[in-house]
Amino acid sequence: MKPSDYFKIGPRLTLAFALLIALILAGNSIVIWQFHLARVETDRLTSANRQLNAILQLQVVLLAFHQRLDDLARSGNAQHLTAEVDPLRRTFLDQVKQTREAAARPPEAKADPDLLPALDTIEVALPGQLDAISGLARTGDWESVQRRLDKELKPIEAQTSILVTRIQHQAGRELSASASRMAGVQRRILVIVPITAISTFCFAAFFGWAVARRIVELRLEERAGERTRIARELHDSLLQSLHGLMFEFQAARNMFQKRPGEALQALDNAISGTEQAIIESQDAIADLRSTATSEDDLPQLVRLTGENLATAGTRDQKSPTFGFIVEGQQRLLAPAIRDEVYRIAREVLRNAFRHAQATRVQAEIRYGKHQLTLRVWDDGRGMDPRVMEMGIRPGHWGLPGVRERAHQIGAKLDVRSEPGAGTEVQLNVTASVAYRKDLNRSGTGAA
Repeated sequence: MKPSDYFKIGPRLTLAFALLIALILAGNSIVIWQFHLARVETDRLTSANRQLNAILQLQVVLLAFHQRLDDLARSGNAQHLTAEVDPLRRTFLDQVKQTREAAARPPEAKADPDLLPALDTIEVALPGQLDAISGLARTGDWESVQRRLDKELKPIEAQTSILVTRIQHQAGRELSASASRMAGVQRRILVIVPITAISTFCFAAFFGWAVARRIVELRLEERAGERTRIARELHDSLLQSLHGLMFEFQAARNMFQKRPGEALQALDNAISGTEQAIIESQDAIADLRSTATSEDDLPQLVRLTGENLATAGTRDQKSPTFGFIVEGQQRLLAPAIRDEVYRIAREVLRNAFRHAQATRVQAEIRYGKHQLTLRVWDDGRGMDPRVMEMGIRPGHWGLPGVRERAHQIGAKLDVRSEPGAGTEVQLNVTASVAYRKDLNRSGTGAA
């Protein structure tokens, strides 16, 4: 099984994961939106209170302004009145400006429609009234000064009082409406947060259960694949050899009475076949006893395998010579990739030594920048075109097993062969899959 298969969680798990993420995002988005609404209500109340405070301060300043002018008019001191008119005017106009700014910023709460026109009227009318009062005071006409104060400033005070009352009522309505809306926001948050938390927990629990189940399924698939590999190894080695030996012993038994010489020859052949079966059985048992190579040096493992096969000839057949080459800067491989490449190399070398009828078998490992390459070729009889076309030899599982292993690690396997021209097997594994990311070591060798 390829390592990338562990990340293929299937459509159901993908859907569950997508729903979990969507639920979390939706729940958080709704909660954030509710807090946004609460902030809008807070800003609206703040704006309304700011307007109310500004108009109240304007009313206080206007009353103080009127009272001071009235006191100066009653004192009959024209010099004092003329001297204090300008500071009083600046103070009052500054307060009008502040009230205008409070009414215009921020726009969350609407200002009273009569507020800005009233402020415009005050800003235009007041300076003229003050100039007229100053002129009358200088002429000593204090009676006219008093009448103008009562006639011109009293209406402004009354208009300001009306605005204060209306804005107070408006602020009260805003407060009541905002309190109602804030209560609704609070209720929605109290409902949304638990629902989101519970739903998220349920989806997360389901997703965790589904992931655990998927891991179990993958392990079962891996175990089933390993059983298939064991069956393939036993069928292609031990069972096939024993089946052939049974026929050879049966033939020898049948010939013993009439043709003892041929029977002895058949027994010798059966003994040779038994030696071969023992070797194949030992190889199969070695595969079953270990699931990974014990060493980290792939070239050394391939070299030892080839040399052992080259020295394991039978009485009737001399083993071919073996050559081995390593090219490029040797690098540490991912353990799973190293094990599978070694097993592929071992199977291909076995086939070459036992079935190719070759005089020489050559193996090569190339550590390239972009890929790791394993190449094994021989000068034997080659493969039957029908086997090349079908990809399998009836009763044998070596080549299909090699293809399965290559597919499991995402490698590319090429098999080239012609009758009488030998066979070449090449395996290419991309560098991003084959090499470890953090470690490397140098070294080259040839044999």
